Amino acid sequence: MFIKLKVGMNMKQAKRLQKLPEQFFSKLVQDVNQKIREGVDVINLGQGNPDQPTPEHIVKALARAAEDPQNHKYSLFRGKPELKQAAAHFYQKEYGVSLDPETEIAILFGSKAGLVELPLCFLNEGDLMLLPDPGYPDYLSGISLADARFETMPLREENQFLPDYREIDAESLEQAKLMFLNYPNNPTGAAATSTFFDETIQVARENEIGVVHDFAYGAIGFEAEKPVSFLMREGAKDVGIELYTLSKTYNMAGWRVGFAAGNREMIEAINLLQDHLYVSLFPAIQDAACAALLDSGEAVRKQNDLYRSRRDAFFNAAQKIGWQGSAPAGSFFAWMKVPAGFTSSGFAKFLLEEAGVAVADGSGFGTFGEGYVRIGLLVSEARLEEAVRRIGELAIFQKPEENFIKSY
Repeated sequence: MFIKLKVGMNMKQAKRLQKLPEQFFSKLVQDVNQKIREGVDVINLGQGNPDQPTPEHIVKALARAAEDPQNHKYSLFRGKPELKQAAAHFYQKEYGVSLDPETEIAILFGSKAGLVELPLCFLNEGDLMLLPDPGYPDYLSGISLADARFETMPLREENQFLPDYREIDAESLEQAKLMFLNYPNNPTGAAATSTFFDETIQVARENEIGVVHDFAYGAIGFEAEKPVSFLMREGAKDVGIELYTLSKTYNMAGWRVGFAAGNREMIEAINLLQDHLYVSLFPAIQDAACAALLDSGEAVRKQNDLYRSRRDAFFNAAQKIGWQGSAPAGSFFAWMKVPAGFTSSGFAKFLLEEAGVAVADGSGFGTFGEGYVRIGLLVSEARLEEAVRRIGELAIFQKPEENFIKSY
């Protein structure tokens, strides 16, 4: 029996797709590309895409693994044991955290996949989740697909951009099923303390909230001590998991490989969902990820030195033109204040139009992102200084009373 389809048949998207939030970064890329097509030399400080290449030994490990015919077959559904063992070894070496490779680690197609999957794993229609504000915009995607609800936890400068759990009403804490956190933080660059994580564990235990710590920038820290892993704190595995990606640590953003570690029930839920979505990662990429995680860490230390040097160059230049902001304790972002007379969105548009400098509009990260723009330290020091020089020539910080919004 044949079914004849009408020409020009209108295939309507499912409601779950229609409700998805607008892709914030997609619009930013479109705006930048349009200016480039117009012949403008755009300095793109709005991106979060590492600009350095993947270390050579990791690329060579991939090349060797890709030549192995065994890696041309389907992978094991839940990933190669060698990669899970390498992840466990990495956590033991870097953070002193013991993990069972089979029950406490799940391989991910990059940590973004895990962040979208987790609400699907644990939230039913109408269930509540807690999100940081400002926060990574794609946190909203999984909530939308799960048809769940969310409330935000404000991140304010006066509280070092950490949520104050006393601000969350008792009913919301009682109803919440999941909580997302992210330190070092995107977009603010703030770092968490051990005391904060201890408080988080207590709140989560008392209210039966599953904690998901997005540790994407865990390897990028500028203080005397490296950024704190949530799993280092006593009781962390009882209430939550940590998501780690190789994208930032090893400049492997396009490789799409990461892992979740911690609470066994949460790990099993991720694995169960992924059993129905994927047949795990290309095995050769998993072998290359092993080479990265088992490395001495010298490449990561050099990378941190590079980001620290860029941070210092940018803030030295910004200080000279009177541009105020928060120097990051970690991550490769700077969270800069918008001058008087502008909204975050208006300021971002103004800089692109008048200076050829692209920045990320702070309000795109949430209500409490208004008044800021995010700067990515992902171009050379010379380009960072050139961007600040162009902005300085606009004289918007020295004479804020003369600022104007125009059509921005």
